[in-house]
Amino acid sequence: MKFNLPKEPLMSVDNLPFKKIAKGKVRENFDLGDELLIVATDRISAFDSIMPNGVPGKGILLTQISLWWFEQAAKFMPTHLVDNHSQRLAELLKDRPELLERSMIVKKLKPMPIEAIARGYLAGSGWKEYKETGKLFEFELPAGLKESQKLPEPLFTPTTKAAEGHDMPITNAECEKLLGSEIFGKIKKASLDLYNMGERKAAQCGIILADTKFEFGTDESGKVYLIDEVLTPDSSRYWPADKYEIGRSQSSYDKQYVRDYLEGIGWNKQPPAPALPPEVVANTIKCYSTALEKLMSEK
Repeated sequence: MKFNLPKEPLMSVDNLPFKKIAKGKVRENFDLGDELLIVATDRISAFDSIMPNGVPGKGILLTQISLWWFEQAAKFMPTHLVDNHSQRLAELLKDRPELLERSMIVKKLKPMPIEAIARGYLAGSGWKEYKETGKLFEFELPAGLKESQKLPEPLFTPTTKAAEGHDMPITNAECEKLLGSEIFGKIKKASLDLYNMGERKAAQCGIILADTKFEFGTDESGKVYLIDEVLTPDSSRYWPADKYEIGRSQSSYDKQYVRDYLEGIGWNKQPPAPALPPEVVANTIKCYSTALEKLMSEK
């Protein structure tokens, strides 16, 4: 599936007849009363900093990937999308059609104070931790594993959700104490079930889903919902299966490409972030577009 992406990045959403109540690294939230309008901009962040220039159409690609995965995830658990979502969205944004493909209308829910991370491969911070300790955070692993190697089984490795700075790993026991046993059990099971679903479906498209982050929220009755984004290149580590090789870092369909560029130029990861050159922007669009086209072509 192809989308008509803008030539210039959308860095902020203004002039909507709704009150803006939150502005994250990528998304902006508007109050609709009992619901929220979430609009994904084209901002891109890395190492907890927002780059000064965006990636044209990134918000469209992220939103469309999320909507595709929310449809799959709904077979496992409730999601935050409102009923009749497409029709409701078209009516709400009839005067702002340029925002249609980058927007979602969602239920107002209470977000949980953790990032629910499911890992199937030894990569990123997990690989760094294993090299230093021989463990994946709290989990004992066999000796001699290599970078990017598949884990014996997927693991749930939650973190705190910091308003500023870095999220910090917490143990499953700490997470259970924070959320309560019943909610923790639901979150852990849902995270691993959704990761396994995502891994299977991605594999059918020639993609490896190495790890991913989920977010969950509750309504007034305590019912748990999948919220935010799901299995996007911003929240997941996607690798092309035909280029996968154990023992090294992998080429990817996610924003690891941007992280690698920033590491390569020696940025100290302190604000202000450097602008991304045109070739990095173009290749980032290609990574995200390829992931979307491959996933949505799966029958």
